Amino acid sequence: MTDFNGQKAIITGATKGIGRAIAWALLERGATVMGLYGSDAEAAKRLHEECGQLSGTLHLYQCDVSSYEDVEALYGRIEKEFDTIDILVNNAGIRRDGVMAMMSEHDWRRVIDVNLTGGYNMSKFAIQLMMKQKYGRIIFITSPMAHMGFTGQANYAASKAGQIGMMKSLAKETAKRKITVNCVSPGFIDTELLSDLPESQVKEYKNMVPVKRFGKVEEVAEAILFLAGPGASYISGSVLEVTGGL
Repeated sequence: MTDFNGQKAIITGATKGIGRAIAWALLERGATVMGLYGSDAEAAKRLHEECGQLSGTLHLYQCDVSSYEDVEALYGRIEKEFDTIDILVNNAGIRRDGVMAMMSEHDWRRVIDVNLTGGYNMSKFAIQLMMKQKYGRIIFITSPMAHMGFTGQANYAASKAGQIGMMKSLAKETAKRKITVNCVSPGFIDTELLSDLPESQVKEYKNMVPVKRFGKVEEVAEAILFLAGPGASYISGSVLEVTGGL
């Protein structure tokens, strides 16, 4: 089991679903976690309360990752409080599904702004802090939709494909500073993002997966722990799929 004692991690979208599982996993292994959330203050409050004795190493911040100004201000605060960071997990993501012919410009832009531009904003300032210590781990949560595509998800698929392209470039830019940059690509994971699906579609999606089930958030968190740990020092510019063989 990897020990993250003394390490400082930022996780976007940290209070729900996959982000919440990642936050828990890092906290349990000794990391100080800075968890970002968008608007659901109740979810943030619940997470902090449930952490119990670990709550002292969990710091929650409300931040719109799509806003350059908000992210810049957040990093200024983090630098004052923590000096540097070791791990960034770009997990925040939204869906606004609709066939392209009927998709509003707002829905297109909002998905791109949160999922892709948010990753740019968060990574830019994280790299500046990581360069101070010549070490870091940056991980994007992408999706198989980046290369598969789904009807009604052109905006989501484009944002996730963009994350992979950005990751590939960042991996080359930061390698000399001992900063690795990778993606984890979860398939169908049992989270609130799938909770609005009709039962017939749930059955159809499960039949698409060779292992015939949806994944668990804890299984994604394990992949994050691996890439964030010292054992993954020679892995950069890669996409680790957690898809059940999809």
